[in-house]
Amino acid sequence: MAPAELAPPTLRDVLDARRLLAAHLDPTPARTYAALDHATGARVVVKHENLQPTGAFKVRGALNLLLRLGPDERARGVTAFSTGNHAQAVAHAARTTDTPCTIVMPTDPNPTKADAVRDLGARLVLAGATFDDAREHAAALAADDGSRLVSAANEPLLVAGVATAYLELLERAPHLDVLVVPVGGGSGAAAACLVAHALAPDLEVVAVQSSGSPAAHDSWRAGDVLARANTSRAEGLATGTGFALTQAVLRAHLADFVLVDDHAIDRAAALYLTAARTVAEGAGAAALAAVLADPERFAGRRVGVVCSGGNASPAELRRVAAHLPG
Repeated sequence: MAPAELAPPTLRDVLDARRLLAAHLDPTPARTYAALDHATGARVVVKHENLQPTGAFKVRGALNLLLRLGPDERARGVTAFSTGNHAQAVAHAARTTDTPCTIVMPTDPNPTKADAVRDLGARLVLAGATFDDAREHAAALAADDGSRLVSAANEPLLVAGVATAYLELLERAPHLDVLVVPVGGGSGAAAACLVAHALAPDLEVVAVQSSGSPAAHDSWRAGDVLARANTSRAEGLATGTGFALTQAVLRAHLADFVLVDDHAIDRAAALYLTAARTVAEGAGAAALAAVLADPERFAGRRVGVVCSGGNASPAELRRVAAHLPG
């Protein structure tokens, strides 16, 4: 069970987040593509969170949190840790709210994401080899300077903001049979579970993570927060431990949690390029990869997939291009 101070948000919190975010973010489209239906055997609806101003869904949560900070908290600033999309989201929200911002990323970050953080005006600190190392360094910086540490997942306001994406999706596609959501820290999957439970309790929510970084998956299966090896090259999925808040929600409402390998994710990203004219980073392609990996499960069903990010690095795009038809 998540600690009381990390109680999951309610649908009322999600509706309030939508009200607050309406002045800052446009709804993202949910689209269908005949070529994706042909490739999967399902009827696929793609929620294009890759079209957010930061290229990923995380901006919803960061804005919902930072817009609610009091003047004293804002003056002390915020510190966040990330492999990139949460970093950009917090930097964007900090610029919007005129809040001093420090972002900690691993020492070999996706250059596309690192450059975006700098362009948004945040102070970028590179520390450690992995997301988990950056997390520890960010916590130490925040403890030292008194800034507000913004977790990648253990933030009810962040989850409530992210959940607005699923309100939009169910308004656009109310008759989905199953929703497939990628997981790193789990804010997206937790948000999907909360909205589905409140508005469409018969909607099956399936989470997917890379087999190279299975901490969230293994935590859910074990019913406890676990640490695991963290080697996935899909940055948005590469976390080495579960998060208490999101794991509590997933245990309560998630239908299933599956793993796909990084090669399957690259193939799904290549399919996005050809079938949907969409650039998807690894985490953004993971939901589609899960559908492609299990055609019997999804055949003939109405399947929502979240393209959660489009911030692919040049190296990633070159790797994905190897899977394009000759």
